[in-house]
Amino acid sequence: MLRIRNLESGYGTLRVLKGVSMHVNPGEIVTIIGANGSGKSTLLATVSGILRPAAGEILFGGDSISGLPAEKTVHRGCALVPEGRQIFGTMTVKENLILGAYPARKKLGRDGIKAGLERIYGYFPKLKEREGQLGGTLSGGEQQMLAIGRALMSGPRLLMLDEPSTGLAPIIVKAIFRIISRLRDEGNTILLVEQNARAALAVADRGYVIETGQIILEGSSGELLNNNDVQRAYLGKDYKSISE
Repeated sequence: MLRIRNLESGYGTLRVLKGVSMHVNPGEIVTIIGANGSGKSTLLATVSGILRPAAGEILFGGDSISGLPAEKTVHRGCALVPEGRQIFGTMTVKENLILGAYPARKKLGRDGIKAGLERIYGYFPKLKEREGQLGGTLSGGEQQMLAIGRALMSGPRLLMLDEPSTGLAPIIVKAIFRIISRLRDEGNTILLVEQNARAALAVADRGYVIETGQIILEGSSGELLNNNDVQRAYLGKDYKSISE
């Protein structure tokens, strides 16, 4: 579904991504793990059209989307849940969700949007309870649910999530990752960028490790969980003894 070849990108003269190549197959969760500043968010911003690549190629569904603006990337079926949620705090939960359906409004129609809302409320019952509440008054976990729901309202073929666990209590993180796993089980394709490597690898099919803008390791989630370097750098020195 998504294939990236020798991608280079950054901010002005600062080159962050240096020859990144990777792919995501339909119906799987692929995670990108790495430290802060390693290039994870830059990768998603470039794929989604927020940043223009300096070099390389991004293919989505066999077509090039390299350099497409963000709104056209969404129309193609590639939706981003940004780091920090970035919901509209002065709009209600329901208004935020309906706004998420805007790129596909003609295709969905009124009935399709209504069905989309019910689908999101099925994933996140709390949002149904709060549908008339302003987004800015929600808890951090509820805002993350809203951000995911808003992206899903466009009916994306690929859902990209940027650090969904940031700032959330462990019990909320578990709930969010259960939904991510459920989405994959229902046939959705997900690219997950996450600093919480343990949580990400627990739900992912495959993963890539990125350091200083380069992919240094790739493999199945099991292979990465059992890799000594990954354990030391991202799972904590006591991971093996805890998991046994």
